[in-house]
Amino acid sequence: MKKRIITARGSEWERIPVKTRLILRDDDLSEAVEEGLREAGISPRPADILFISEKAVGASQGRYYLLNEGVLKPRPLARLLSRFVTKTPAGIGLGMPETMECALRECGTPRILLASIVGALGKLFGRKGDFYRIAGPLARSIDGPTRGTIPPFDRAVSLAPLDPAGVARGLAEKFRCNAAVVDVNDLGGNVLGTWPENLDTDLLVEILRDNPLGQGTARTPVGIIRPAEGG
Repeated sequence: MKKRIITARGSEWERIPVKTRLILRDDDLSEAVEEGLREAGISPRPADILFISEKAVGASQGRYYLLNEGVLKPRPLARLLSRFVTKTPAGIGLGMPETMECALRECGTPRILLASIVGALGKLFGRKGDFYRIAGPLARSIDGPTRGTIPPFDRAVSLAPLDPAGVARGLAEKFRCNAAVVDVNDLGGNVLGTWPENLDTDLLVEILRDNPLGQGTARTPVGIIRPAEGG
């Protein structure tokens, strides 16, 4: 269990995870969020930040492939490049042919080849992260099947959501608070879209640095950030 209150920039912030129903293809995202907030007895305040995982947003948009559907047919290049990807405790990333195939489709073959070359050269000089810096956020957000993840995503490849800034704006307007679409795991995180657009994303990442929504089967893809009482 992660701490509910964390200190960032000298202030205390409360992080309230919100459990929702399993969000799948063609689900109404705002409706699922509204249900979760209602069942938790939480009413967002104007100064709150409602944050939601990019995987939940992408799932509602149908941005995932079940491996047993047979839709993903990795090309030889995807099989080759996936061998050189460093696996991390946060997930397999592009380290399997199916996820690398998605990167080639999402980002384009020339860009992934350039990212692979720059990444390989960077490793020779002891640098990390060059591949994803070149490949971009679409590649960074691709997740493969992970043991312990709630079905059916334990056997799925998930892609980055479309128009995360637009999604954040829609949620902000519906719930009358700030909103953000985030990609956070136990190794760190980044913000894909916010409303308002000038929301302090560096502060947001710092507040979420320990991944308060958790991983695996927690089924808490939504959370509320607000200044802690007396903080």
